[in-house]
Amino acid sequence: MKIVQSAELAHRKMQNKKLKIFIIAGEVSGDVLGAKIMHEMPGVEFVGIGGENMNRAGLKSLFPISDLAVMGAIEVLAHARTLTRRIRETVDTVIKEKPDFVLTIDSPGFAQGVVGHLRRSRAGRELIANGLRFYHVVAPQVWAWRPGRAKKYASTFDKLYAFFDFESPYFTKYGLPTVAVGHPVSDGLVGKKYTGDDGKIIAFIPGSRMSEVRRLMPIFVEVMQRIHAQDPKYEFVIPIVETTREYVSNMVKKLDIPVKLVGGDKRYDLYSKTFIAIAASGTVSAELAMIHVPAIIVYKMNPITVWLARQFIRVRWASLVNILLNRGVYPELLGARATVENIMTEFSKLINDKVRKKMMRELAAADNLWQNPHGNPAKIIADDLIVSK
Repeated sequence: MKIVQSAELAHRKMQNKKLKIFIIAGEVSGDVLGAKIMHEMPGVEFVGIGGENMNRAGLKSLFPISDLAVMGAIEVLAHARTLTRRIRETVDTVIKEKPDFVLTIDSPGFAQGVVGHLRRSRAGRELIANGLRFYHVVAPQVWAWRPGRAKKYASTFDKLYAFFDFESPYFTKYGLPTVAVGHPVSDGLVGKKYTGDDGKIIAFIPGSRMSEVRRLMPIFVEVMQRIHAQDPKYEFVIPIVETTREYVSNMVKKLDIPVKLVGGDKRYDLYSKTFIAIAASGTVSAELAMIHVPAIIVYKMNPITVWLARQFIRVRWASLVNILLNRGVYPELLGARATVENIMTEFSKLINDKVRKKMMRELAAADNLWQNPHGNPAKIIADDLIVSK
């Protein structure tokens, strides 16, 4: 409440000086949140990097976010030259634009690269001396692996917006101010009416990064063919995003069974009508959990990336709802287990009404863990930025 009241006063003080924020989102989930933050800050000048949602909100992106949508150790190395060039380009633009804040949303490698260069460069240090600050959205899961990242974040950023209260102490102990805002996709999703019990729509959600989509779509295509052969009553639907639209479209054109593609902005309507989802691990698993959609979580990675993850990860689960509840509500087929046969086995279980209803009850048990009782995340972040200025 104090933040909201102070923000209103700050809004009035800002009328004679326009706030400028350099905002960076490197993937679809960050782009969605970035657009919401922008909508909560009318009159603020935004420059930076974003996708279709932030572009609709008025941002002219410096370059396509598809250049940044890379995940996995080997995949990042393969794109190192592009990422390095984009970091330099971004740093030069920040120096030219002289914003009040650099607000980075997820994409930690790119965000830390940009901020690190600015802190080391002479021009960047001059901006910092004149008040430039670096705020970051999304806390790394240091409670799951690589806890040393918390100290690194404290030396890189001036403030962190985390999703959950339990995350804050990992960073505040190193002196990094941390605000828990709730999970950004929970606003409007938790409690959304689920209507997928008619048993027709199977949603296949291969992710938003080209690297993960290329690994999962061939598997998903074969699963569709298997399910269709067993029972042709099902309707297959895939939500697509700008970064992977062409590839997914070309894949489904080769099929002799009907597959419907819908825009990513329509995905929540799709999820609410979905009988079963077969989805990539990531933000989408949280979205599905909030709407109580029965799902199978699948992820295929480079074998070296899988090996590295096994050396450092300290939690049993990959899906956030499983981590929050500390039990395997969603079945997870990761790495070598991400096979057509294993997906079909889990699918055969989920078409059983008792199994589906049990899963939905367990998903509902997490409802109170997603949200911040003091408001939606985008508004909390926007108000805090205004107060900070």
